[in-house]
Amino acid sequence: MIGAELLSTASLTLGWLIYLPVLLWAIMRAPWVELFSDSRRQHLLFGTVFALFLLWLVRRDFDTGVSYHFIGMTAVTLLLDWPLAIVGGLVAQIGLVLLGRQDLAAVGVNGALLILLPVLITECVAILVERAQPRNPFVYIFCSGFFAAALSGLLCLILSLTLLWYDGLFAMPEWLEDFVGYLWLLLFPEAFINGMVVSALVVFCPEWLETFNRTRYLSAPWKDDDPKS
Repeated sequence: MIGAELLSTASLTLGWLIYLPVLLWAIMRAPWVELFSDSRRQHLLFGTVFALFLLWLVRRDFDTGVSYHFIGMTAVTLLLDWPLAIVGGLVAQIGLVLLGRQDLAAVGVNGALLILLPVLITECVAILVERAQPRNPFVYIFCSGFFAAALSGLLCLILSLTLLWYDGLFAMPEWLEDFVGYLWLLLFPEAFINGMVVSALVVFCPEWLETFNRTRYLSAPWKDDDPKS
């Protein structure tokens, strides 16, 4: 998460220009009728937003204005689908702003980097997995869970550093050339957290996952050559 003091006015404006239209689109595409008529989905949404808010509170704040925390949006996207995932991320951001843990001016940039980007990557990976139509649920867990989370974390870090370098208001660390070695310390926990959450949901509550095809993954294959008595 990036503080507003490290970003130029142009970057802050661009962040809002990217974040707001996608946010409005997600609000229009969200299944509000089904949500208001199904108390189970309401509880699932509120619980997911609260868990995401707590996850973002567990962070390492640096004096330079940059904060590090796990993203968690891959599991949220697979659980709620992309429209409600974006809306839920906004609610969690508002909670951070109210607690003074995030700058209101930087909500657009942080929303684009920490919400829109992971949701986009997770949705694209989930679509590719669904097109392949695998019958093994481990393909869904690994590709849509572990891999999508690691890729989201990698691109988020790269774009954030690129943005900070471009604005020139942040003193880049001297060990930047060793950044590749540190990536594993950041990406593995991100992939592990999201992957384990998705794995637990597939095993115990597959009906909660909006992007999980229970009919294909959990139905036993029919064999025509079974011996008959």
